[in-house]
Amino acid sequence: MANHKSAIKRLRQNHKRRARNRILKSTLKSAIKAAQESIEKKDKKIAEAALQHATSVIDKAVKHSILHRSTGSRKISNLASKVASL
Repeated sequence: MANHKSAIKRLRQNHKRRARNRILKSTLKSAIKAAQESIEKKDKKIAEAALQHATSVIDKAVKHSILHRSTGSRKISNLASKVASL
């Protein structure tokens, strides 16, 4: 356990950030999964809406450094190409 005042503060900060990151990662995975499921159903309108939502969530994850920008771009590109091929 932390004994110094600064170490106690760092522990609090890490706890808050870990909780925030877990929420963002979970939301990210859910959005990508929803987009992939709509692509599998081959419904273009629903797939486009799901892609738009997933793109927004991925961009937010990149902005908050949950994902690297290249990883985010790759995920968006892969989903977009699958939607375009419907």
